[in-house]
Amino acid sequence: MTWLTRVRNALPFAPKRESPDNLWTKCPGCQQMLFTREYQANLSVCPQCEHHGRIGADARFAQLLDPGFRVLPSPKAPEDPLKFRDSKKYPDRLKAARAANPHPDALTNARGAIEAHPVVLGVQDFAFMGGSMGMAVGAAFVAGALAAIDARCGYVICSAAGGARMQEGILSLMQMPKTTVMVRRLNEAGLPYIVVLTDPTTGGVTASYAMLGDIQIAEPGALIGFAGQRVIQDTIREKLPEGFQRAEYLHAHGMIDMVVPRHDLRGTLARLLGYLSPAQAA
Repeated sequence: MTWLTRVRNALPFAPKRESPDNLWTKCPGCQQMLFTREYQANLSVCPQCEHHGRIGADARFAQLLDPGFRVLPSPKAPEDPLKFRDSKKYPDRLKAARAANPHPDALTNARGAIEAHPVVLGVQDFAFMGGSMGMAVGAAFVAGALAAIDARCGYVICSAAGGARMQEGILSLMQMPKTTVMVRRLNEAGLPYIVVLTDPTTGGVTASYAMLGDIQIAEPGALIGFAGQRVIQDTIREKLPEGFQRAEYLHAHGMIDMVVPRHDLRGTLARLLGYLSPAQAA
């Protein structure tokens, strides 16, 4: 036994305090370590570099909707129509994703109000299999749009996706025209359809309902595009400009209407719903 061990055992040292594993959060933008509680209180926006972190459906509902909103039930959809298997079975991947997330698939709707303006809000969660668009996401989008039509209010969708869900193959791609038809039905009903593009929004989601809004809003720094930058660069054999596929670049080139920081998003959506909703104009 060394002298250090003897001294340590003899002295009344206080027991080591346990600290939670999630006490700190590392900013993906500037790599600064932030107190998780302060970071979440700041709407998951870094106070140093203003990087907008990815958030889930429940956090988004709490940030945007007035108290008293109601999460709508998720519609049922076939879970393994192609009996797909790669390194794991598709049902096993779904089971793991559901164990790690509060909702049964990547898109969840809630009905409520934004500053007293009635709305149905749909939120894609990138944490659920990359927010990928499968049959369940298509069914949830249709359910959200129908709920908005039934309530005669706007439908707001916060997109976040890596694209189509490869485990569902062509059935995933069929959600693109399916959701596009529902956007058309919202337009025919005279109801606003507003899209909030968050980081990242790519692939088939961008090629369908994410770019069909009456108003296109993006959060600062959000990655928005169809194909990846390396694929585009290798195809056209040219160096892409700085900031390509980021929200600010798309805004400067007319692909989206506005870039709105998260702290201003609730007020912006309320004003837009007030302008566009038929119930507000009556």
